[in-house]
Amino acid sequence: MAARSAFFTSADDTNSHTRFTPGARAASGWGADHMRGMAVSGALARTAERAVEHRGRTDLIPVRWSIDLFRPTRMQDIDVTATIVREGRRFCLVDVVAEQNGSATARGTAAFAAPSESTSRVWPADDAVAPPDSDGDDQPGDVERFYWDEGRGWLTPGTSPYTSARKAVWHFPIPIVDGEPPSPFSVTAAVADVVNAIASVGPDGLAFINTDATVHLSRRPSAGSVGLAMTTRTEHAGLSAATAVVFDRHGAFGQVAASGLATQPIALLHHPFPAEGDVR
Repeated sequence: MAARSAFFTSADDTNSHTRFTPGARAASGWGADHMRGMAVSGALARTAERAVEHRGRTDLIPVRWSIDLFRPTRMQDIDVTATIVREGRRFCLVDVVAEQNGSATARGTAAFAAPSESTSRVWPADDAVAPPDSDGDDQPGDVERFYWDEGRGWLTPGTSPYTSARKAVWHFPIPIVDGEPPSPFSVTAAVADVVNAIASVGPDGLAFINTDATVHLSRRPSAGSVGLAMTTRTEHAGLSAATAVVFDRHGAFGQVAASGLATQPIALLHHPFPAEGDVR
């Protein structure tokens, strides 16, 4: 399988600051000059994770990632800066901000904590979907994800459903920067933005744009693909709220939530799919 291109062609790292140069894969379906939320989230998460690694805190694992996409990020260089807000024995909080031309376009917050050996007998909720048999090794390098539709199961690339059914996605890891293997955390942070692509897709297409995404993690993700399966969704007066369970081939390890604003429906970027009932 051909290697998947990265969101960014280069990253100029200097202490807690990084300048990212976007590549073609960073482009969004919402506009030719708009950067994808996945790319923005991945860049900010990479910067936050590196800030913690720079302090030598290998004892901590990521337990929360939150991204706010409050202004369109353009297909231009972005400057991302990380700030350690609080560092303690078992916890570290990091803020990251993306800027273009002197104005902030997005911000993220990452929480890292130290795991322990304690266990509980509390009821475990797990609404994950069994991953597809194939993990993309027999697919072209430009295939980013497989979609799942309740009642149909996992679909072949290009046949994602325009339906009202519950959906899931299995997302292959996309490098954040060319020539650099992505960390499991940065992959998960990028994929968290895709919750909108399963929670707000209906017979008319993707009809909501998400303004944020927050993922909570109970363990470090495994290397490789990450899945999201819808768990809840509400919608009133052009506003939506949705959640999904986050899983990998070892099972569920967190959940992601996002809010959305109604907009003119579009087809999913790189994944045109047929009308309801047509599963070519």
